[in-house]
Amino acid sequence: MPSRLILVCTAFALLLAACGSAPAATPPIQQASQPTGAAAGAAEGDYPAMQCTSISAPRDVTYFNRMPFAAISDADWARGPHDAPIVLLVYSDFQCPACAEFAETLNRLQVQYPDDIRLIYRHYPLIGTPEQPLNDKAARAVVAAEAAGQQGMFWEMYDVLYSQQAEWTNLSAGDFDDWLMQQATTLGIDRTAFAAALESDELAGLAQAAWDQGQAQALGTLPFVITNEGPYGGPIDFDSLDIILRLKLLAERQFNRCPDMQLEPGVSYTATIATERGNIVVELFPEVAPFAVNSFIFLAQQGWFENVTFHRVLPGFVAQAGDPSGTGYGGPGYAFAIETSPGLQFDRAGLLAMANSGPTSNGSQFFITYGPAGHLNGGYSIFGQVIQGMNVVEALTARDPSQALGLPSGDQILNITIEEQ
Repeated sequence: MPSRLILVCTAFALLLAACGSAPAATPPIQQASQPTGAAAGAAEGDYPAMQCTSISAPRDVTYFNRMPFAAISDADWARGPHDAPIVLLVYSDFQCPACAEFAETLNRLQVQYPDDIRLIYRHYPLIGTPEQPLNDKAARAVVAAEAAGQQGMFWEMYDVLYSQQAEWTNLSAGDFDDWLMQQATTLGIDRTAFAAALESDELAGLAQAAWDQGQAQALGTLPFVITNEGPYGGPIDFDSLDIILRLKLLAERQFNRCPDMQLEPGVSYTATIATERGNIVVELFPEVAPFAVNSFIFLAQQGWFENVTFHRVLPGFVAQAGDPSGTGYGGPGYAFAIETSPGLQFDRAGLLAMANSGPTSNGSQFFITYGPAGHLNGGYSIFGQVIQGMNVVEALTARDPSQALGLPSGDQILNITIEEQ
């Protein structure tokens, strides 16, 4: 597993406690959590009860209600939907370079997830002391943002201060004031009221109080980020946070119990995987892998696979999908064991099988083979065979997430429908 993804997995564990390890190997893998509790459905007919383990641990998202910091209130600067599932409380300093980078990342994330993220912003200007001054214009920047906020323009000034930090951070105090007045004019802020607010003792006191409070609370390295679930100390670059947020949003959809067995003896099942490139029709093998088939049908009927990308496509080997987050780390919230048959081997193209990260970690991710792959025998459940549309499988966009970032978007599954005969 690449080192960056190890950092992401560790960070996601802090947020969700739901990222496990997987072998650094060529076979199809699904990054899945280790089992934490069991659940099973009821047996029907000749098929056994679905035996699997719930890995969707209950999440405590009430940290804001008990955190040792001031409660979030209408007095806080906030943007993003009130009902967003992800809330980020950020203590930051306008003159801090890492904070400026993080502000840009947050802007990108809020554009990409407009309904899912709410940002609560609090000042922590690194003023320092007369004996040991730190950021010389941190307090003045807070005053400027608050002065703009008095005219309903806080976030506009916030964006200017962070995006143009390199222009003003080394200015003299007088030149910085001139620069602030120029930005106020550009933003359409009333210059007279803004200039008066810049000299406000109240706003200067607010900046000093923010520094004093941050010191008393022993806030960590800036930006200091708190989520619904507690302080966050992971990577803050866009690509890492994008993966973390995708998985966090997926957790909202996960199941906290295993599906009941719904297969009927004597019934044949086929699945039509509708993709952007055409349909792939698969005959399912319930007699060989009833748990895999039952889970696949259950998830298809729940809409789990709708708009899911083939996130790992290695020509000559496999095409892999089944993770709505598109990261290769997501699963349905439960896991079950490998089902194998001595008479069924990875000896041809078009076999449908479960991806896993261990013998009991089958979930929702699956793959279709492009040819013989004997080294997979015994380690992965084969539960179907492509009977139409292998040309569609072969036309899927090649993607290898383990090799690079900035990969092509990949081809989506529109939906999967199940037919019984």
